[in-house]
Amino acid sequence: MNLRKAGLTAATALVLSLTATACGGGGESGSDGDKINIGIKFDQPGLGLKTQDGEYTGFDVDVAKYIAKELGYDEKDIVWKQAPSAERENMIANGDVKFIVATYTINDERKKRVDFAGPYFLAHQDLLVRADDNTVRSEDDLDDSSMKLCSVTGSTSAQNVKKDFAPKANLIKYGGYSECLTGLENKAVDALTTDDSILAGYAAQKEHQGKFKLAGLSLSDEPYGIGLKKGDTELRKKINDALEKMVEDGSWEKAAKKHFGPAGYEYEPAPEITEK
Repeated sequence: MNLRKAGLTAATALVLSLTATACGGGGESGSDGDKINIGIKFDQPGLGLKTQDGEYTGFDVDVAKYIAKELGYDEKDIVWKQAPSAERENMIANGDVKFIVATYTINDERKKRVDFAGPYFLAHQDLLVRADDNTVRSEDDLDDSSMKLCSVTGSTSAQNVKKDFAPKANLIKYGGYSECLTGLENKAVDALTTDDSILAGYAAQKEHQGKFKLAGLSLSDEPYGIGLKKGDTELRKKINDALEKMVEDGSWEKAAKKHFGPAGYEYEPAPEITEK
């Protein structure tokens, strides 16, 4: 073989190698070979929580595990990815996850960037206040510049405060609900506002029992959906089929009782799937 031909052969091999790596080395979007990347919350007790010993627990986690199983993945094949509210659309669009199950309310603005399966749960926005605080009795008590409300950047709860029921309130936004909870305990804020399902989980934690209570205001409807890549109709159908099966075989109710029952949270029945 002459030197020129040897050089061309080596160059061709390099191009083929790079092409194979680009096309197949990382697997499909949101997966890595036999693994599947799923986005959840890491700081929401009762829904999506990473414990101190590295375990993952909550209703959303159980829903995600069930879907993964129906898609052909064992639990050991799941790679859990933290999905902060403000980063969920980016994580899906960038292919960092296959899908997201993270108290992800379906709305028109989000549907411009991602698709949803579901809904699989219906929550309502409420407030968590200190147990001895009786100042908040109705929605009218919130729209005051002296009222310090805390929520999370990128959440629908924060948007609802400014757009709908309390535009005058002093809205403080943090990266996670646990930061708001610390502020509430330290009296840096007057109330934490988000979905009642999330608030019930925090109030039920052993270290928080007796410290906080829900105000009991149903300020909005929050249908939770499974976020996935825009235009992936095949995956959406598979996830919807899995959700329907989860309800039919009793697994949905079992998971809801397990995670919401101890908090005394009166959750609504599984909603009808609308994102077909």
